[in-house]
Amino acid sequence: MDIRQAFLDFFASKGHKIYESSPLVPDDASLLFTNAGMVPFKNIFTGEVPAPNPPRAASCQTCIRAGGKHNDLENVGHTARHHTFFEMLGNFSFGDYFKEEAIAYAWEFVTEVLELPVQKLWVTVHESDDEAEEIWARHIARDRILRMGDKDNFWQMGDTGPCGPCSEIFYDQGAEHFNGPEDYLGGDGDRFLEIWNLVFMQYERDSEGNLTPLPKPSIDTGMGLERVVAVKEKKLSNYDTELFMPIIREVEKLVGKTYEYESGASYRVIADHLRSTTFLLAQGVNFSNEGRGYVLRRILRRAVRHGYMLGLREPFMYRLVDVLVAIMGGHYTYLAEKKESVKQMMALEEERFFATIAAGIELFEKELKNTRKLFSGAVAFKLYDTYGFPLDLTQDMLKEKGLEVDIAEFERLMQQQRERAKAAWKGSGDAKVEGDFKALLEAFGRNTFVGYDQLKAESRVLAVLNDSFARIKCLEPGQRGWVLLDLTPFYAESGGQRGDVGTLRVMNGGDVIAEVTDTKKFFDLNLSEVTAKTKLCENDLVEAVVDTLRHEIAKHHSATHLLHSALRTVLGDHVTQAGSLVEADRLRFDFSHPKALTGEEIAAVERWVNDLVERGIEAETEEMDMESAKARGAMALFGEKYGEKVRVVSIGDASVELCGGTHVHNTAEIGMFLITKESGVSAGVRRIEAVCGHAAYELVTSMRGTLSQITAELKAKDAIQGVAKLQEQVRTLKSEIKELQRGKKADVKAGKIGDVVVVVDEVDAGDIKQMIDDLKNAHEKVAVMLFQKKGDKVLIAAGQKGTPLKAGAWVKEIAPVLGGGGGGRDDFAQAGGKRPEAIGEAKERALEYLKKNLE
Repeated sequence: MDIRQAFLDFFASKGHKIYESSPLVPDDASLLFTNAGMVPFKNIFTGEVPAPNPPRAASCQTCIRAGGKHNDLENVGHTARHHTFFEMLGNFSFGDYFKEEAIAYAWEFVTEVLELPVQKLWVTVHESDDEAEEIWARHIARDRILRMGDKDNFWQMGDTGPCGPCSEIFYDQGAEHFNGPEDYLGGDGDRFLEIWNLVFMQYERDSEGNLTPLPKPSIDTGMGLERVVAVKEKKLSNYDTELFMPIIREVEKLVGKTYEYESGASYRVIADHLRSTTFLLAQGVNFSNEGRGYVLRRILRRAVRHGYMLGLREPFMYRLVDVLVAIMGGHYTYLAEKKESVKQMMALEEERFFATIAAGIELFEKELKNTRKLFSGAVAFKLYDTYGFPLDLTQDMLKEKGLEVDIAEFERLMQQQRERAKAAWKGSGDAKVEGDFKALLEAFGRNTFVGYDQLKAESRVLAVLNDSFARIKCLEPGQRGWVLLDLTPFYAESGGQRGDVGTLRVMNGGDVIAEVTDTKKFFDLNLSEVTAKTKLCENDLVEAVVDTLRHEIAKHHSATHLLHSALRTVLGDHVTQAGSLVEADRLRFDFSHPKALTGEEIAAVERWVNDLVERGIEAETEEMDMESAKARGAMALFGEKYGEKVRVVSIGDASVELCGGTHVHNTAEIGMFLITKESGVSAGVRRIEAVCGHAAYELVTSMRGTLSQITAELKAKDAIQGVAKLQEQVRTLKSEIKELQRGKKADVKAGKIGDVVVVVDEVDAGDIKQMIDDLKNAHEKVAVMLFQKKGDKVLIAAGQKGTPLKAGAWVKEIAPVLGGGGGGRDDFAQAGGKRPEAIGEAKERALEYLKKNLE
């Protein structure tokens, strides 16, 4: 039985609109990942936007709980129910039906569609919810209804806002399987399994904690697909179902050992984490050291470590992707489309971790022998910083030994690193926007964009907002704010294309009323940011004029489409878009590819685009339904919101993409296309930056001017020959300097501590590394630290041979005296400083260090 489809079909028959699963990266700055079925509808429940039509919905939402407040990572594999990735079936009512229908629908689906036996079902309601109990009593015996308190049966979105009692449906898995002291309805045992939660959103909680009845109460329900599949298949663990067992069987083949449930936690971790990593990668999240990309890295590396425990010594996760696609690709078709790209990125990340995992585990085991209660935070940090072990992976390994890590020490070192790098991740990077959007939508609906066909429009100002998005009557001269126009030619930032700028003028080309400095979309409202030059009020008639820069933006956007096709042609079909930026003077395109492009590949891509530009190919734009667009071979971006009708931009046979942006009519308008930079963004993701049109002309003009300057400075007609001549002169001079340095013996003062020759001195010139090497060659036991002024800086180098001293530790101790830092190996280390006047003090401290460590 396809429970997912049965659920969606059932609620479609009850008048619900079926919504596709929203992206795992939500359009919500407060969340790391989509972690519940209601997340895509949050703005409706909070009243920020009006209810849709119809005001009832159903979905099967993919969710991740592996970071932030909602984090099930450490429990995965050790329980029957915890997952980092899961699917949540849900039906929702936005002020439409309420308890009676919600309960009736749930009961009908559970008993008639799923055909679960009534004698196995139990229900809980909130202790104060007489209404829910009375409704349930029409469907199930009263002695199978249990009242419970706020902890179990009251739901709230936050400290304030919509909230209400909830009712849960439980399935009795049988006393023959579970008969512990907590195996009762309401207990913490596994006998009574919650399968569906019905939330009755009927109150608004204020900051004082007071509950006010909502005028239009709503319904939010959630049923975990994995649990229901387990119940239907009569399995006591989600991992024993058809959703997971094919993956576990494939792991068995790779490992060469039979899976047994009691000792099979590592198999389960791998199966679960495969789902998370595959879906995140397929949806465009990439491995990185911060934010969502770091959570993705943690999940994959945790799985790899469990594979290592099973005896695997080379990348294996990527080899499991095909099995997952076979299980879930029928419903989530993008998995098959992105499969090869996902496997490439996964294999690359696995290779990186496998390169360090053995050394990391060796360090872990070595420190474990010295650990009684707390594992060293410094070693945990080194495992993280040097060997790529996320902290929770180290904690996982310690949990198996009944130990904990010294978190305080780890965090102290982590904070020091953050301060040095100044790269701590601060949330999603998006600011939460609040304003009078719901009122505007209810009053005016969506405004109309006319900018595809015209760069000028006669418009009425429907609403004026201040810079906090609160509605006001007018903007005074010099005041910044936002305007909602009934007809707007200004393109709102979307799909990587920057929002339009321009002016609002008196009708028929009159004086400027306001400068338009940006255009953005908020809840489907196209709003333009303005700075008023004269008073600007609601209901004013204005002439909205888009700046001529728009045409340069269109050139760069069309060039981006051609670049995408060129990369797929030159590098292969695994290339998929991972992000873009389109501006008037540049474009940036991120794409999946495992390694840097060669010079030849970059040249081939650039040549491919310019060839199409020179051929003057017509660009066509059509609107059609999604199925027709897919049949045309149009490429879509995951996470973009497409309506019933989609816009397809075709450039001959070279490029066919779904796109809401603005484009040229003919490729000849693009002009010259030049790639300015190729770089890496993260593991498996590359970036190309390029210019075209006027920006390309400006770049060539600048380069020509620079070349003229170079040839003038070199006093050569041919710049290449001039540079070659200069390089030869530099080589000759370097050789002469080395000869001079070799001839100048370092006059350093040596002493002894015990049987160790010690040298701590300042030298004026020469290669201090070579001096240290010479001293080490001349003595069996020696410790040397030399200082050398270089302008207003100081070079410090230290070395030792045949002593217990560690040069790196010595340098780290002394360098701060000179206002610097550095380090290195036990036998040689070097550093730099900014306080040459402190050399005397540094020499004294260096000698004190020697006496303390050698005597």
